[in-house]
Amino acid sequence: MVTKRYAALLRGINVSGHKKVPMARLRALLEGLGHGGVQTYLQSGNAVFTAARGDEESLAAGLRAAIEQELGFAVDVLVRDGAYLRAVADACPFPAAGLQGKQLHVTYFSAPVDAARFAAIDQIPFLPEEFRLGDRALYLYAPDGLGRSKLAEQLSRPALTKGLVATTRNWNTVTRLVEMTRD
Repeated sequence: MVTKRYAALLRGINVSGHKKVPMARLRALLEGLGHGGVQTYLQSGNAVFTAARGDEESLAAGLRAAIEQELGFAVDVLVRDGAYLRAVADACPFPAAGLQGKQLHVTYFSAPVDAARFAAIDQIPFLPEEFRLGDRALYLYAPDGLGRSKLAEQLSRPALTKGLVATTRNWNTVTRLVEMTRD
């Protein structure tokens, strides 16, 4: 049986005292769903696992349902395979090797996004901050970090992300998940 490596990206957990998901519990939930090689990274909702069957959407739906049943609250979950994560990292339009991890971020989306969705954002007033779109992803260069980024505030407006699940990871996490999902 051929297995594939995936990363589960949970949105909005273990921050500001809301939606606490202990990583040991997350590992147990994934193992309970029949997944192997389960590992978590940091406390912010990153898990890697193998699965012999299923696609990204069905794997995300299964984990989402298990979290809601076991923990009593809903959590948005994206699941992406290792090949996709590598392709996103390789396609980075910014000079990642010369930047600190806190300066570069990737927002992963549940569906493709087109430039028209973000056309109303004039990037000039935000320079040197910049963003570029990729395959179900948005790359953000924020030299002073995400917490101080005015452009990030604009990009996260509900009108821009309506109908999408979106979750952001800094470059250190992006590259670590690529390493962890390598076959």
